[in-house]
Amino acid sequence: MASGSINEERGLFGPESAIWRVNREAAVALGGSCAILMQFAHPKVAAGVHDHSRYQVDPASRLRATLDLMLAIVFGSRASALHAVRTINIRHRTIRGSGYSAMDPDLLMWVHATLVYSAVRAYRALVGPLTAADADHYYQDTKEIGVLLGIPRAIFPSHLVGLDVYLEDMIRQGEVLVGEDARRMAAVVLRPGFPVVPPAAFAPLTVLTAGLLPAPLREAYGLKWGWIERSAFAACRVALPRLLVVTPRAIRFLPPARRAYAALRRGRPSSEPAFSR
Repeated sequence: MASGSINEERGLFGPESAIWRVNREAAVALGGSCAILMQFAHPKVAAGVHDHSRYQVDPASRLRATLDLMLAIVFGSRASALHAVRTINIRHRTIRGSGYSAMDPDLLMWVHATLVYSAVRAYRALVGPLTAADADHYYQDTKEIGVLLGIPRAIFPSHLVGLDVYLEDMIRQGEVLVGEDARRMAAVVLRPGFPVVPPAAFAPLTVLTAGLLPAPLREAYGLKWGWIERSAFAACRVALPRLLVVTPRAIRFLPPARRAYAALRRGRPSSEPAFSR
């Protein structure tokens, strides 16, 4: 973490970090629905979302709000990043109910793990190769955010392979179990009822989400995964990385990332990371 950096615009991490290199990709944001469904699969998280969010009125609000704040932490100036951290922590302190609290470190750990899992999986599926070392560097960066959001450093698995084991154990041991609330909320996320958009328009999102989810959760949500869905997902995995190679950064990179790179160029010569896919 670029703590104490003289250049305020470098933020908490800076352009050489793995977290900039992964989270700048718009294609990685397509994995957000996977993370959301994984979060819903934890009964206590589902209860908190059901009781405290507007998911039925504005189905995109949870994903959009989460994405905006997380991108501010990653790509914003130090002041903007720390403001986003405070905003999240203040909001979390208000979310509590029968048997759950958004400040519970175990729930925060589950939510954090879903975000890491979905970002790494989406990058590998939709952007390009990501070595085990690069993926672990990404995870180490995200741990710094998790600590700021209230997760004790001691409960993080040391490396990404340990996080994968944690995810598998949570599902296998039944702590994560898709319930009726989760299924109802997932349906709203995957098939939002926008008046001018036909339901078929959201079919690609459902296929991508099904392809990225861990198989037990995909089955628990009842998402189709026949040869049509598998073929469509495989086609995306082939076509999208090839398309991104020739896509201008003004389209390929998310707006907060583009603004962050532009701010650095105004302050000093740009230093592009060696990892450039």
